[in-house]
Amino acid sequence: MESAEIRRRWLSFFEERGHTVVPSASLIADDPTLLLVNAGMVPFKPYFLGETKPPAPRATSVQKCVRTPDIEEVGKTTRHGTFFQMCGNFSFGDYFKEGAIGYAWELLTGSVADGGYGLDPERLWITVYLDDDEAEKIWREKIGVPAERIQRLGKKDNFWSMGVPGPCGPCSEINYDRGPEFGVEGGPAVNDERYVEIWNLVFMQYERGAGDGKEDFPILGDLPSKNIDTGLGLERLAMILQGVQNMYETDTLRVVMDKATELTGVRYGDKHDSDVSMRVVADHIRTSVMLIGDGVTPGNEGRGYVLRRIMRRAVRNMRLMGATGPVVKDLVDVVIETMGQQYPELITDRKRIETVALAEEAAFLKALKGGTNILDTAVTETKAAGGQVLAGDKAFLLHDTWGFPIDLTLEMAAEQGLSVDEDGFRRLMKEQRDRAKADARAKKTGHADLSAYREVADNSGATDFTGYTTTEGESTIVGLLVDGVSSPAASEGDEVEVVLDRTPFYAEGGGQIADQGRIRLDTGAVIEVRDVQKPVPGVHVHKGVVQVGEVTVGAPVFASIDVKRRRAIARAHSATHLTHQALRDALGPTAAQAGSENQPGRFRFDFGSPNAVPGSVMTDVEQKINDVLARELDVQAEVMSIDEAKKQGAIAEFGEKYGERVRVVTIGDFSKELCGGTHVHNTAQLGLVKLLGESSIGSGVRRIEALVGVDAYNFLAKEHTVVAQLQELVKGRPEELPEKIAGMLGKLKDAEKEIEKFRAEKVLQAAAGLAESAKDVRGVALVTGQVPDGTSADDLRRLVLDVRGRIQGGRPAVVALFTTANGRPLTVIATNEAARERGLKAGDLVRTAAKTLGGGGGGKPDVAQGGGQDPEAIGAAVSAVERLVTETA
Repeated sequence: MESAEIRRRWLSFFEERGHTVVPSASLIADDPTLLLVNAGMVPFKPYFLGETKPPAPRATSVQKCVRTPDIEEVGKTTRHGTFFQMCGNFSFGDYFKEGAIGYAWELLTGSVADGGYGLDPERLWITVYLDDDEAEKIWREKIGVPAERIQRLGKKDNFWSMGVPGPCGPCSEINYDRGPEFGVEGGPAVNDERYVEIWNLVFMQYERGAGDGKEDFPILGDLPSKNIDTGLGLERLAMILQGVQNMYETDTLRVVMDKATELTGVRYGDKHDSDVSMRVVADHIRTSVMLIGDGVTPGNEGRGYVLRRIMRRAVRNMRLMGATGPVVKDLVDVVIETMGQQYPELITDRKRIETVALAEEAAFLKALKGGTNILDTAVTETKAAGGQVLAGDKAFLLHDTWGFPIDLTLEMAAEQGLSVDEDGFRRLMKEQRDRAKADARAKKTGHADLSAYREVADNSGATDFTGYTTTEGESTIVGLLVDGVSSPAASEGDEVEVVLDRTPFYAEGGGQIADQGRIRLDTGAVIEVRDVQKPVPGVHVHKGVVQVGEVTVGAPVFASIDVKRRRAIARAHSATHLTHQALRDALGPTAAQAGSENQPGRFRFDFGSPNAVPGSVMTDVEQKINDVLARELDVQAEVMSIDEAKKQGAIAEFGEKYGERVRVVTIGDFSKELCGGTHVHNTAQLGLVKLLGESSIGSGVRRIEALVGVDAYNFLAKEHTVVAQLQELVKGRPEELPEKIAGMLGKLKDAEKEIEKFRAEKVLQAAAGLAESAKDVRGVALVTGQVPDGTSADDLRRLVLDVRGRIQGGRPAVVALFTTANGRPLTVIATNEAARERGLKAGDLVRTAAKTLGGGGGGKPDVAQGGGQDPEAIGAAVSAVERLVTETA
């Protein structure tokens, strides 16, 4: 039985027993504690933890999973793999032990003809938790498993929890006896290689407390609602049903090894080393395809690094088997063809998957040749010196320059009898990360060594900032850097960093962006200043470009800022202070500043809040701010000791470090904050503040975006224009607009309902004619056809059921109708009871049709729905349904 059929039977079995079929979630876990989905129950965790109400009391899924803690072991044994599919059925307060056990036994031992897997009951062994007498009794008395094939195991093997306080409970595992060729008898308690676990039933009935490990935690009591979480490994069951010895010989992996044989000439089973490589390639290529399909791209961090490691390991193992050119496309294509039967989106997304995979292969092949030479040389030198450990700096070079993941270097070194200084490698990696963080601060520090700035500070002292009281002034160049290096002069076109002895330019800080402007020399030279930073305390570095002439250290200059821009920024900064205080007044002191940015005419303000701020509160805050503007409060700045500032109740600004002397900005009797930024002199200068809205930017942090002054006026002017246009359209006053527009929308909605009703009636009028057009196919009344484009799924379903109901005389009937909606083909198929007795199930027919349409579908035996990508394939889909009816009937 093929893997795709195992999957289909699983979902069909549980769907027919009232379970909602839940599609596999993406491998990219929607869980901050997980890198990738590593278990079938992961998407259901919120339901089991009580965080979210489940959509249905019963559910079933076949979940894609990836586990990567032992990547280096993959291939060395036949038991390790990274990708697997976990079939699960779940009950949220519905059935419990007896139901779960009964379903498991029915599906495993039911005949293949009846939709089961047909396993021999005599070869199934059961394990239960030590004191779970209830489960043992069900297995023995209800199911009929002999007592000698039921074994009790402890907490380590047969008790489940999430590893944290929460739901937990005993397990019952179903194991399959593979026969004496796999070891001694005695059941799973003695030999888990012979008695392989295929299905684990978890009975969530208790709540656990805190504790370490799988066994050391207390049971706090019973859960108010008992749940079921089961997992059957699809690959393990495929191994049994396909009569092979391990998962690598099952259909979805064997085809990859066969393709590897075709590409290299190496046959699986010939030699141990090549068998290891074959298994590495098969597992890693399949996992890579599934990861890329879910949106992961190769990288050096997180999920991207997992993908990069396994892809490069697969490519290298193909080279070890003799491959000389690119091989990934052929291997990826065979995985897509095989796994695409279960996940049609792989076929649809083939081009993107191939593009990502081929780019990574090309990058690694380019690096592999040079990296291998470096490694071979390092190995030779190490052995010649009598060493047995490859130096950490060599491993770092291979990683940093040639893209070798450390585990690849470990593996290649081990093949030549050497270990690797991993501690040295990781120390160098940490140093590199620290450098990267420093580089990320290049905007602050420039591209130069900080010692260059410190040297300027030592020689000339701190920069005297004059910008609080003036916007221009004379100064002298005391430091000059070109391309990050100290230089006595710079010429036209050079990117420069200039240090002045005094400056009106504000350096970025405290949420306020830097000033821009010009520095002019007596010689006519001009520097256009684009940014100002303080890489070391007290030193203002003006970053810009020499537009005209030559600039020299020691030259007198005249520095002037863009005054219009500065005033707009000052308005935004003062508005930020007002917003902060108004929010604290409305929400309390917990609405503390968590960040800000003040730009010309606009600002953003981040603050702490566990919940969204109600619209009414936002309106009140905005009203309060603008009331302060109308009061024409003076804005004053005063330098004082930090202790005095605290006594006066000044609020510290986010992210700033303060010395013994601080600057306090006071806005009338309304606001008082520690701040080094520039501000207006009076609140009336702000003109107007308009809060655009607030939103979440992280857990417990909200962000307000706002406009100030002319920008706020322009925004309101545009809104006024829109309101005026609406007034003209609806013939009403501004205050009447909400009611009038709501009334119009209501009428439109009513009209749409009437149109929908008319369309549905028109569609159903075709039912009689379609029923009369039924063809006789081996005694089955078969109705097929395509209804007008745009017919909704609900209308198509009603039409199909109506047609089915019109076929009289107890004849077996199959109705399969198609349409195109929004450019995509859609089909609904229904069968009556007489047709189902002859083996014609709507779900099977829909899957056949949907596959032809390039998509998927499913449903119940009596009615099912599907869709696809290619409307042109509807004719072929109709033919496919007719063929299946002919073959089955």
